[in-house]
Amino acid sequence: MLTLILIGLLGGLITAVSPCILPVLPVVFLAGGPGSEAPPGTVAPPDRPRAPRREGDVLLTPPGTPPVHKAQRNRRPYAVVAGLVISFSFFTLLGVTLISALGLPQDILRYVGLTLLILIGLGLIFPPVERLLEKPFARIPQRQVNKEGSAFVLGLGLGLLYVPCAGPVLAAITVAGARGEISADIVALTLSFAVGTAVPLLVFALAGRRVAERVSAFRTRARKLRIAAGTLMIVLAFALAFNVTDAIQRALPDYTSAAQRKIEDSDTARQQLSGLYDDSNKELSRCADGVDELRSCGTAPAIEGIATWLNTPGGRPVDLKALRGKVVLIDFWTYSCINCQRSLPHVEAWNRAYKDSGLEVIGVHSPEFAFEKDAGNVTDQARKLGVDYPVALDNKLTTWNNYRNRFWPAKYLIDADGTVRHFKFGEGDYAQTEDLIRTLLKQADPAVNLPPRTGQGDTELTDDRTPETYLSNLRIRGYIGNPLVDDKATTYRLPARIPVNRLALDGTWTAGYDFFTAGPGARLAFTYMAKNVNLVLAGEGPVTVLVNGQVTRTVRVHGTPTLYRLVDDDTARQATVEIRPAAGIEAYAFTFG
Repeated sequence: MLTLILIGLLGGLITAVSPCILPVLPVVFLAGGPGSEAPPGTVAPPDRPRAPRREGDVLLTPPGTPPVHKAQRNRRPYAVVAGLVISFSFFTLLGVTLISALGLPQDILRYVGLTLLILIGLGLIFPPVERLLEKPFARIPQRQVNKEGSAFVLGLGLGLLYVPCAGPVLAAITVAGARGEISADIVALTLSFAVGTAVPLLVFALAGRRVAERVSAFRTRARKLRIAAGTLMIVLAFALAFNVTDAIQRALPDYTSAAQRKIEDSDTARQQLSGLYDDSNKELSRCADGVDELRSCGTAPAIEGIATWLNTPGGRPVDLKALRGKVVLIDFWTYSCINCQRSLPHVEAWNRAYKDSGLEVIGVHSPEFAFEKDAGNVTDQARKLGVDYPVALDNKLTTWNNYRNRFWPAKYLIDADGTVRHFKFGEGDYAQTEDLIRTLLKQADPAVNLPPRTGQGDTELTDDRTPETYLSNLRIRGYIGNPLVDDKATTYRLPARIPVNRLALDGTWTAGYDFFTAGPGARLAFTYMAKNVNLVLAGEGPVTVLVNGQVTRTVRVHGTPTLYRLVDDDTARQATVEIRPAAGIEAYAFTFG
C-alpha cells in the first residue's frame, strides 16, 4: 500500500500543476488574501503595539484608549485547500452512489459548486452575505475558525468544480467510485492523490496571503480588492458553467504529459493500479501502448453497459460483431477532458476521410465526473465539439473495464476480423495512427481507393524516424560489425562508431531466424532517430538500458515475448541506446515512435 500511496502523491503533484487546473488558480490565489472584514465598530490594531498586556483576545492599552482586538493570523489558505481536498475526495468516491441513492440529477454536484462559488463572490462584495455564510461556523469553539468559514465553503465549492487532467491514477479512482467498488487501497490512493494536488495549491494560496500582507496596495485598497476578487469568482462561475475556460485550456500545450506518463504509467504503477481491477480480457496486456506496427492483441471486447447511444438511427446500439469486414476505431473520451478535446479534431478528420473506405468510428464516452453522465450535457457538448459519429455513453464504465483502459483519451484499432491490432493512450502519434488505419483498410479490401492523408499528423519527426528492425539473421537491416554467424554462439565486438539507423553487437550472441539470444557479456548498441524506443524481449532476467552511455533504467523480463519500453523522451532526437541483457534473454524486434 505504501507504493500505491507514493504513486498517488506523485500523480497528484503532477496534476496540480497541469494546464487543466489553471481556471481555479486565480481564485485560490485571491482567496488566500482578503479575509473577512472587521465587524462594525471594531478598531483595527496598530502595526506595532508597544508591548501590550494580553487578557483573552483584548489588548490592554493605557486608560482612555478604545479596546483593540488582537490581530489574528489569516488561515484562509488552509481553509480553502482543506475544503477542496475534502469535497474532491469524498464526492469522487461516493458522489455517484449518493446521487443514485437519492435519485438526484447527475450534474447536481456541479451546480452546487457553481452556486457556492457565486455565493462566495457575493460575500466578498457584500459583507452581510459573507457573515451569513460564516454563521454555521459561529458555534465552533476554536479560535478564529468561524472567521474562515466562508473560505472553507469556497474550498468545498471548488472541490466540486475541480476537473484535473486525468491520468491512470485518477482513472482508477473514478472507475472505483462509479462502480461502487471502494476498498482500503482505493481510499488510500484517493487521499494520497488529493493531498498531492493540495500541496501546490496551498503554496499558491499562501503566496496570495503573503502578497496581501506585504504589499501596501493590498492593505490600503482591501475593500476594492475584495470586490475585485468577488467579481472574478462570479465571472469564473459563469465561465465554467458555459465551458468558456475550455477554449483557453485547449490552446495550451499539455506540458505535464511526459512527467505523468513516467510516474503514472511506469512499470511499477501499472502493476499497482492493475491490481485494482479483475483479470478479464488479459489478452490486451500482451500489447503495448503506441507501438508503430500492427500486433494481435486479442478479440475486441464487447461494447456493453451503455446507458444511451448518440448519433445512431433511433438511438439503436452498435454491435461490433455486425461490423466484421470493416475497420473500427474506438475512441475513449469524456467531454470535459482537455486532452480529449485536443484529440477530437484528428478523430473527426479520419471519420470524414475514411468512412466511405470502410472505417467505422465509435466514441465511447466514459465519464470522469458525475455531471458528465447526463445525456443532455453530452449531446450538447458533442455537437459543439463536432462529434457526429456514434457515441456510446458508458456511464457505468463497463466498456472501459472491458478494454482494461487507463487513459482519457485512448484509441483502439480493430481489424476486419474483430481483432484489436493497436492502441494509443493520450495525445500524439496522429500520423502513425493514420498510417495504421490506412494499412488495415488495405488489408480489409486490397482494391480500396484510399483518399490522400488528412494532414492531421504530428509536427515531430516521422519520415526520417528509425524504421522497425528485426533481430533476425535473415531479416535484420542496419547491422554493422563482425559478420553474423547463424544459429551458433559467437563473440562479437562493437565498432568504434555506430552511425544513425545502425546497430552492432558485443559479447556473446546466438543469431537465429526469429530472435537473437544473449550469452555471457552480451551487449547491443543502436543509434536511432526517434522519441520512443521499444524492444520485444522474452526469457527471465534483467536488462540494463543505457542512453548515450548513461544508465537510464533496468527492465525486468519475465516470460513470453512482450514489448518493453526502453526510451521515452519528450521529443524526437538522435541518440544511442545500449542494452546489456542477462544470459538467455531473447531479443526479437526494435520499434520506434
